[in-house]
Amino acid sequence: MMDFLQITNDPDLARRCDALPGMRLFVDLERNGKAARQAGRNTFISTHQPQDVGRIKAQLRRSQLMVRVNPLHEGTAMELDTVLAQGADSVMLPMFQTPDELRAFSRIVAGRAPIVALLETAGALHSLDAWADTPGLCEVFVGLNDLHLSLGCRFMFEPLAQGLLDSVAHKAHAYGLRFGFGGIARLDEGLLPGRDVLAEHVRLGSRGVILSRTFHRPDESGAAVHTFEAEVEALRQSEQTLSTRTPEQVVADRLRISSVIRSIATSMSVRTVEAVD
Repeated sequence: MMDFLQITNDPDLARRCDALPGMRLFVDLERNGKAARQAGRNTFISTHQPQDVGRIKAQLRRSQLMVRVNPLHEGTAMELDTVLAQGADSVMLPMFQTPDELRAFSRIVAGRAPIVALLETAGALHSLDAWADTPGLCEVFVGLNDLHLSLGCRFMFEPLAQGLLDSVAHKAHAYGLRFGFGGIARLDEGLLPGRDVLAEHVRLGSRGVILSRTFHRPDESGAAVHTFEAEVEALRQSEQTLSTRTPEQVVADRLRISSVIRSIATSMSVRTVEAVD
């Protein structure tokens, strides 16, 4: 069972997530440089505050709480002291480019919590072997929003079709690290449907995926109370079904999904050219 990661600072939602199996709560404190990097894109820019860490942790009985802090900067030590004092179970470092940055972060954490490396730059991707043995590192999570921009791709899932995530997953597993990537929409929604994204998670031995905002959209009646739980359960059932595929089915699905991703990327390129013209 992989972790379904829910980004939230809402105590009520945190309690609902905690009642479900295999959930990980995620407080997001990253601000520095994010708005500029993702300008003009419909991406999540968090408004979470340091005090949200303790507020969410207080709601949890079985779920783990991960906190994404800012990229390494002069205030990192104070930031880590604040979130760890409030009970963060793990801390995530975003936007590092070099092994030295992650190792410096590790020295500041000093074994107080497991570290999750958010691989979302070309530099981090190409130097993985040089930082995978960083002390305290427990997980490599690939952030596709920023990584595809860093690599000059048109569509967020292009690195998946290019086999780059196969390489990351293989190396992470070889070092005994957990591996996860990206976000996922509801099963039958998204440019690349959630069902196909989940199929690739299962194929790659992923242990974590972030639930998108679509999981909280109200149903046709406007009710949202039971929609979230129902959609998460549907995702969990699909995960179980996908895990029973034969090796031949896994390969066939991989080829089909890669073709879909390439087609989407091509159509994005065509639309960009038309807009310029």
